[in-house]
Amino acid sequence: MIVVDSSVWIDYFRGVDTRETALLHGLLGVEPVVIGDLVLAEVLQGFRRDRDLRRAEAALQTLIFRPMVGRAVAMASARNYRALRAVGVTVRKTIDVLIAAFCIENGHVLLHADRDFDPLERLLGLRTL
Repeated sequence: MIVVDSSVWIDYFRGVDTRETALLHGLLGVEPVVIGDLVLAEVLQGFRRDRDLRRAEAALQTLIFRPMVGRAVAMASARNYRALRAVGVTVRKTIDVLIAAFCIENGHVLLHADRDFDPLERLLGLRTL
């Protein structure tokens, strides 16, 4: 399954044309797309107008929902963060390490537009689209 990060959803809802938003557009209704609780919170908190929020909620409710963080993912995330720090890489946002750990632990592919995921892909085996 494919997990789409908030970095892509935010551009998608803003109507920004990028390689990632084009990929997302092609996936919707064709491939199983997962929305996790962490991503859902990040995306929805950014809407200023209630009308836009309601539209986004309706669209996101059609996706496969998964809780992302439990004990196993939290522990994997901590291990991954420490492994990156040991080789001199510091990821700026803990939430990105959690999302990556969820994908790695569950064998999901991540679609993102955030450079913080690059070392997780390069060094820890995060699969990306």
